[in-house]
Amino acid sequence: MNLTDRKFERILLIKLSAIGDVIHTVPLFKALRRRYPSARIDWISKPTPAKFLSDLPGIDNVIVYGENQTEVPQYNWDGFTHFVRLIRDHRFVGMLSRLRSARYDLVIDMQGQLRSGFVSMVTGSPVRMGFERPRKAVWETAGKLLPEGSIQRAWKGSREGAWLAYTHPISLPTLDLHPIDRNLLAADLLGIPSQPADCQIPVRPEAAQRIDELLREKTGDASRPPILLTPGTLWETKHWLPEGFASVARHFLARGFPVILTGAPNEADKCQRIADAAPGAVVLQTTLPEMAALMQRSSLVLANDSGPMHMATALGKTAFAVFGPTNPRWVGPYKRPDLVVSAGVQCSPCFLRDLVRCKHDHACMRDISAEKVIDAMENSLAES
Repeated sequence: MNLTDRKFERILLIKLSAIGDVIHTVPLFKALRRRYPSARIDWISKPTPAKFLSDLPGIDNVIVYGENQTEVPQYNWDGFTHFVRLIRDHRFVGMLSRLRSARYDLVIDMQGQLRSGFVSMVTGSPVRMGFERPRKAVWETAGKLLPEGSIQRAWKGSREGAWLAYTHPISLPTLDLHPIDRNLLAADLLGIPSQPADCQIPVRPEAAQRIDELLREKTGDASRPPILLTPGTLWETKHWLPEGFASVARHFLARGFPVILTGAPNEADKCQRIADAAPGAVVLQTTLPEMAALMQRSSLVLANDSGPMHMATALGKTAFAVFGPTNPRWVGPYKRPDLVVSAGVQCSPCFLRDLVRCKHDHACMRDISAEKVIDAMENSLAES
């Protein structure tokens, strides 16, 4: 069935988490809105990303997936066991009923897991799109460019049989694509004319006002916008050393910049330890919309490979990213390879999430000096 001439009226986009992955799907949403200006376009998301998705111009409904019990990252669960628990939950069953009654004529599943494939199929939509199953020829080719064994842990396509739910699988010509460009393959399949990816996300006025109040309270009338450090990330292997962040903070404090640390609520202790090692640095606890506003007010952002890094990039901010176990060509700041700082060790990328599995004493992060990061940031400031 050729989709390029179809006029879809009721569209469901599925991308649940994490923050960075959801941001990588925003350009696809905007392409859909351009192509189908009068269509109803809904998005299923987990609770945290839903907080900023609802502000996207042109979105009709943000459906919160599974409420708060699904906030735990999927990889911390046995996928099938978690799925069985989920389909027994009355809130999840109620959501499925509402989705089916919406009668979507196009569903695009960018999550590509058992749970999202099941949701896609339950909608009853006649057109269900998602990435194809991993193809050996594609991932073996990509694996030749990576350290031995790492491709087995990398993303290679839809997982857990999700591809069985799709009427129109999205073919992957290569794995060497940034997620934004990979997601836009769905737009290609629909015949949507190619345009530069629009990653911009909105900032709520009330969040900007709140951040302005906090900055005045915590930093006074500083003549320079702050340096923002976001040291958290989900994988423990992605964490740069706290002393590295502290050294960066001390350097810019000595240069007269306010330095702010922020992150998710469970990262508050880490932010505070770094601030304690850099007297004068300030920790701010923010909501996700407030974090976006804080990024807008900042001179530079420094992060690991994390959602905040992708958020800052989507806001058009210069966000330096410290990379170790993941591949910056695949998931780095979009179109900004110059903002990646890495050690260049031979074992990276490894795609390992747990430090206990690392056989190289976390060299990919340990060998990145604070001086290297500071030099990159100072050069950027000098050019601005």
